[in-house]
Amino acid sequence: MAPATSASVVRRVVAGLPAYDPGADPDAVAALSGAAHVIKLSNNESPFGVSPAVTEAVRLRLATGISRYPDPTGKRLAEAIGESLAVPAERVILGNGSENILELLCQAVLDPGDLVTTQAPGFSLHEIFPRMVGGRVEKVPVTAEFGFDASAWRDALAAGPKMVFLANPCNPTGAMLSVGELEHIVADTPESALLVLDEAYCEFARPHPSYPDGLAVLREQDRPWIVLRTFSKAYGLAGIRVGYGVASDAALVQALDRVRAPYNVNQLAQDAAIAALGDHAHLAETVRRTSLEIARVTDQLREADFRVAPSSANFVFIDTGRRSDWVAQELHRVGIVVKAWREPGYENFIRASLSLPEDNDVFLRCLMQICAKGEQ
Repeated sequence: MAPATSASVVRRVVAGLPAYDPGADPDAVAALSGAAHVIKLSNNESPFGVSPAVTEAVRLRLATGISRYPDPTGKRLAEAIGESLAVPAERVILGNGSENILELLCQAVLDPGDLVTTQAPGFSLHEIFPRMVGGRVEKVPVTAEFGFDASAWRDALAAGPKMVFLANPCNPTGAMLSVGELEHIVADTPESALLVLDEAYCEFARPHPSYPDGLAVLREQDRPWIVLRTFSKAYGLAGIRVGYGVASDAALVQALDRVRAPYNVNQLAQDAAIAALGDHAHLAETVRRTSLEIARVTDQLREADFRVAPSSANFVFIDTGRRSDWVAQELHRVGIVVKAWREPGYENFIRASLSLPEDNDVFLRCLMQICAKGEQ
């Protein structure tokens, strides 16, 4: 009899899952390229740093001490979020990043065989987490211009999903739904389904006049829903990990609490998020500078005949006309890290988050040179 191995105890559904791809390791890219400065454009982080109020809040907490467990409910942060959005704090759930809440939702809501509807191309965890608990995933493709396909969504939602994941703006394209498009999806979603609106990049999209306030659209809906947001992107807290959800009712939050690990948001993260939430000027400046770079970089790429999705986020989705894995590897050789996209139909696309203007200029120059020479 062959000896047992760890592989023999792993659930079959887990063994068949794709691993989440965070992008190439910047240290490995530095070693490969010899670059003293690696330009990391793979994870949609903010290059503009955190609010000074965040730095001070973390300093004060460290001075006070961190030997005690944090508030397990995150009451002060939940109250601050609730006050800023005019919702009761008991309808706010906190997570170690909004991905943590995505996982909790799948654990609390889905039974094996339940159907989840989401977008394609899309955020990989919108597929991985449902499959982890035995769910089935159906993806609704975007149009050729990366837009909303009302007919395709209507057909998919008619299949009776238990949960719907909808990102606005979409990751990886950066494209956004209008008020009317969001209202169409809400109307077509079965009332028995949980509608999950992932607004991780909403701060960047809000200046656009056609961008819908997801909470305003869903607030009056007599159905289960939750809006997810994060402090990792526009607020610059990716390294400290804190996100949140606003639910249709307190009962959904209570259900998530039953599967949530205790103390899932550390005290430094809670303090930092409260401070970040209060600095409106820093957020506005981050959004302003990001929007300028998105417009500038998109224009230059299109002038060079690249096909680029219209982005209302802090990244661009680029059809390189070459295999994305090859393009990404060539960029690694010059010290630049991007995300090669591998979803069927998008194998020539890369996603690049934008950095400071000088880094973006290096990226543009290198990308154009690499794609011009082609694979050798």
